[in-house]
Amino acid sequence: METVGNTTHREPWNKGKIVGQKAPFKPKDIWALRVRLQMEGRIRELALLNLGIDSKLRGCDLVALKVRDVCHGDQVATRAIVMQHKTQRPVQFEITATTRDTLQAWIKYAGLKPDNFLFPSRLHESPHLGTRQYARILGHWVDELGLDRADYGTHSMRRTKATLIYRRTKNLRAVQLLLGHAKLESTVRYLGIEVDDALEISEQTEI
Repeated sequence: METVGNTTHREPWNKGKIVGQKAPFKPKDIWALRVRLQMEGRIRELALLNLGIDSKLRGCDLVALKVRDVCHGDQVATRAIVMQHKTQRPVQFEITATTRDTLQAWIKYAGLKPDNFLFPSRLHESPHLGTRQYARILGHWVDELGLDRADYGTHSMRRTKATLIYRRTKNLRAVQLLLGHAKLESTVRYLGIEVDDALEISEQTEI
């Protein structure tokens, strides 16, 4: 960070880093990570992982969730609607039984109230987990899975379930709604569909 005159110039967090489309996680990797976090009693991380996969939210929206956003009274809801910070468009997502259980356990363990942030920060400067903290946590998950950090990022969480749904249904419109994209073209680019489909056809073609 540099100060020029009366203005403060902040360097982009990704300056000097290679930034591109990040790979989605494979189901086997998610399950392996879930088992590890559960066995080691890492309740907050397990709740963060499961909700990140289910919600398909951008990191900035995921870390800013409050308990009331995912709960009806003292019970975790089966569905939630969140206003996206980037687009100011609402997006709806399902909260699966596994995720509801882990969220319930985390809320009870942390003693969180409806107005509390779902993932409070352990740093005094921020009331909730920051996007950089989230990225660091995810980086440790990638290391624990024995994967390459260069291939994965917070958007890997957002892309994981969306990619799986597309591969199973080929329903682009449904995935567009789940991701909260305004344009279908954005969903096509985001999923890298043309590349994936070409590779799939290539694998099925015998010479």
